[in-house]
Amino acid sequence: MDRSLRVMFLAWVLLVVAAAPAALAAEPIRIGIQGPMSGQWAYEGDGFVKAITLLAEQINAKGGLLGRPIQIVTADDQSDPVQAAVAAQRLVSQGVVAVVGSYASSLTEPASTIYDEAGIVHITPSSTATRLSQKGYPRFFRTCFLDDRQGLFAADFITGTLKKKRVAIIHDNSTYASGLADWTRKYLDERGAQVVFYDAITPGERDFTATLTRVRAANPEVIWFTGYFPEGGLLVKQARSLGIKATFMAGNATNNPEFVRIAGVDAAKGSVIVTEPIPSDLPYPEARQFLADYQKKYGEEPASIWTLMAADAFRVIVEAIRQTKSTDPGQIATYLHRSLKDYPGITGPIQGFDQNGDRLGTIHKAYVVNEKGQIVPYQG
Repeated sequence: MDRSLRVMFLAWVLLVVAAAPAALAAEPIRIGIQGPMSGQWAYEGDGFVKAITLLAEQINAKGGLLGRPIQIVTADDQSDPVQAAVAAQRLVSQGVVAVVGSYASSLTEPASTIYDEAGIVHITPSSTATRLSQKGYPRFFRTCFLDDRQGLFAADFITGTLKKKRVAIIHDNSTYASGLADWTRKYLDERGAQVVFYDAITPGERDFTATLTRVRAANPEVIWFTGYFPEGGLLVKQARSLGIKATFMAGNATNNPEFVRIAGVDAAKGSVIVTEPIPSDLPYPEARQFLADYQKKYGEEPASIWTLMAADAFRVIVEAIRQTKSTDPGQIATYLHRSLKDYPGITGPIQGFDQNGDRLGTIHKAYVVNEKGQIVPYQG
């Protein structure tokens, strides 16, 4: 290489080196959302995307995160466990540093293994099955609360507030529903209540007459359903048509206006739903601001608490990146485990995460469907 060519080559190298920081600065930080954006739980996946898109746009409008724009990458798991694994692999291949999702425990479980193997931070906003955080995945977290705590609340409510002793438990064999059913049965047994019926239905079925006929024969005072809102709505509707008068109770996967729509107001009224507080009952300034911003952008307020849990999952990821000044998943996870304390979450103060990645504390309440079909706090 003669002298002139060497000079030109060196100039080109210097130009590339000088340009590199600017290019790097413009590189987006990719954060994934995995959720059921189609299928029976599409309502919840849609809420995930709307909430996180809103927050990402607000951050980008203020200059981004670490001087870089946030890019949201979505993957639809179609409410199906097999597709959940496919969606997780797709997000990993697209270079995300963290993922919020999925909705149901049966969807989160297969995805969590893939994210763990890829070394990605994974926060579920709504998958409450206890066993999910017992696998030792160091970068798995959740902003929701666990089923053992919900089961304890439900058992106390049945035996203490309602003062009932004969309980029928129906689940759907999913990771979430069967776990919550088992925990509740344990606590009911400890309180001297009698579980007079315990069995599963098949998700997606439309006619539960055979199961409910056996429930009726067991003569329960309370039916405790631990599955999801589509089947919950059909169950209470068909139970009432069979003349079953028992109080219908359901867990937090039924905390959804679709439950009432499917059941019809006449059948749904009086149903008790055990759940984290619904969005409109959250008294925190962060919640009021988020709900106002959401209303302004989408023309509606989110009805599902899981939309807000997803927003908080995204916010703690952003907080960890901001505080560590790093997008390294290992540093993000270490910060969440060790340093994030009393963070002002939309769903309430996030005290921190334990060694398993589970959110500390618990907040559950009882709601009832009133004569207008509204889900309102239970007054006793």
